Amino acid sequence: MYINSLRKIRKEKNMTIKELSDLSGVSMGYICHLERGTRKNPSRDVMEKISKILEEPIAKIFFS
Repeated sequence: MYINSLRKIRKEKNMTIKELSDLSGVSMGYICHLERGTRKNPSRDVMEKISKILEEPIAKIFFS
């Protein structure tokens, strides 16, 4: 089962979806889908962009 901690970690960093989107280059809509679980299996490129901005390992964000 795919479970991610994207929303939890983003909120812990006091970051809005818009801020994460602007900094990572990943669309707000796609981030929303990832957080809700309506989109699964993001590409490695997307995971790396988000991981870099949140300063957390990919495994912690997307495979917890």
